[in-house]
Amino acid sequence: MATVKRDYYEVLGVDRSAGTEELKRAYRKLAMRFHPDRNQGDKEAEERFKEVGEAYSVLSDPEKRRRYDTFGHSGEQMPDFGSFSFDSAFDLFDMFFGGGRRGARSGPQRGSDLRMTLDISFEEAVFGAKRSVEVPRTATCPDCSGSGAAPGTSPRTCSDCGGSGQVRRAVQSIFGQMVNVTACPRCHGEGRIVGTPCPRCRGRGLVEERKSIEVSIPAGVDADIQVRVSGEGEAGPRGGPPGDLYIGFRIAPHPELARRGQDLIYELPITVAQAALGDRITVPTVDGQAEVEVPAGTQHGRTIKLAGHGVPHVRTGRRGDQLCVVRVVVPTHLSVAERKLYEQLGGRTGRPADVKRGFFENLRGFFSPSD
Repeated sequence: MATVKRDYYEVLGVDRSAGTEELKRAYRKLAMRFHPDRNQGDKEAEERFKEVGEAYSVLSDPEKRRRYDTFGHSGEQMPDFGSFSFDSAFDLFDMFFGGGRRGARSGPQRGSDLRMTLDISFEEAVFGAKRSVEVPRTATCPDCSGSGAAPGTSPRTCSDCGGSGQVRRAVQSIFGQMVNVTACPRCHGEGRIVGTPCPRCRGRGLVEERKSIEVSIPAGVDADIQVRVSGEGEAGPRGGPPGDLYIGFRIAPHPELARRGQDLIYELPITVAQAALGDRITVPTVDGQAEVEVPAGTQHGRTIKLAGHGVPHVRTGRRGDQLCVVRVVVPTHLSVAERKLYEQLGGRTGRPADVKRGFFENLRGFFSPSD
């Protein structure tokens, strides 16, 4: 009985309008899920892995996809449509994930990346700094240089797999001969056997260490930015190159300033008299104290800009601004004398426009020197 192929878009779980990146993401997710290394002995997962690879090999090729969209699976019979095998599924997986069952055996593997979060002050985030951090990680064993073999000895090639780390078994079925590829049980997929393990690392080729690393915090860094320190991750197995260290930041809040992108926000409280008459007020900035000019007649919520007192852009270095948002503070408790004064200034009746004109004019007369 012939096997009925599923629709390739259905296999990958994407719409027919899916773009290149969406196809790639879908393939990565499914290939990782059904990869035989994660599902050893699971024939269904093996078939799904092959099916996913076949679907992606067609839909990722513009010409093959055009034929498939037009003719469906019958387009596969056309010349140059291309063929697909179980091995090619591994080739696709290797292409995206930097080495699969075969690629991993071709040489030393790269070590894993590390990630850590560094607590820094608000000022360090704005102006940058250098900090020393201690990183716990695995390092190449200095005694065996990562080979896992005791000093003076060397690992030997596995005789069962010939150093490939894989064994292939041909199985005859009603569909013909199928080749099953599995990790070599003798060397556990390493392709080599350590006869005398290194006493220090016990044959792992790796040891634990804590290393102090100086990290440069770029000026303008924010909580959504990571800094990569190349080559400071985990050591690679079998003497492979190390991974990288990625550092994120947790930034302490400032007691008076808030950040919005490259700009800093400061809430500037002023009195009713200062709002009406104007004033020069000293405010805090990340550069120290600075004066702002509050014009006469300033309304609640007005923004006064201090150019160039913000946060530098992490790439260009260009600084943002500090925005001082005016908050007119209305007194909540008045003495008898103060209440009479406010009644004389503004009264209790009138539309807002009338009150605004009369209030400011009267207030200026009370607080300004007489001619």
